[in-house]
Amino acid sequence: MTPTTTRILLADDHAVVRRGLRMVLDSQPDLVVVAEAATGAEALAVAASERVDLAVLDVSMPRMTGLQAAAELTRQLPALKVLMLSMYDSEQYVYEALRAGASGYVLKSAADTDLVEACRATMRGQPFLYPAAVAGLIADYLERVRRGAETPADPLTPRELEVVKLIAEAWTSDRIAFELRITRRTVDRHRENILAKLGMRDRVELTRYAIRRGLVEP
Repeated sequence: MTPTTTRILLADDHAVVRRGLRMVLDSQPDLVVVAEAATGAEALAVAASERVDLAVLDVSMPRMTGLQAAAELTRQLPALKVLMLSMYDSEQYVYEALRAGASGYVLKSAADTDLVEACRATMRGQPFLYPAAVAGLIADYLERVRRGAETPADPLTPRELEVVKLIAEAWTSDRIAFELRITRRTVDRHRENILAKLGMRDRVELTRYAIRRGLVEP
């Protein structure tokens, strides 16, 4: 490793994908993958224990998504750079990634050509978005300006977003309580608060919301 080598944490729930991405990154003299994770929660734990400069996170992972992990990483480790990976060419996902604190968004379909450049740009303090994403964000911004709309604050807390994701994945209240180490009554209270905040009635509407927010795959 050279003194300027970027130490990377790579998080994706598919081992085959991680292996391919690692080959792309490790082939560069200034980039090296020093840690891997299969979930967002694992990424948080690894980042806290390993010296890493850049976290490359898949948007959709079980239990805690890459978007949720990105938000928590940027809160806990402000100096850590974050880059999102996704198979989805989605303006909403790009928006959520930027809101979570990520410096860029790379499509997996173009990772062999874009990922290295995105890592280097991120470490230089420059954003990286694929061209269609830039055009989409500009169009969305101009539409908001035309309508005089402001970007609404997130109505849900990080814990409520976690509960929404698990509800959308068809987890029972008992299983959610066990996984999050809270009581069944607390889960039910979270569910009631979430529905009230979002003005929704049932799990079907929550699932649609979770898909729009990038919490679960469509």
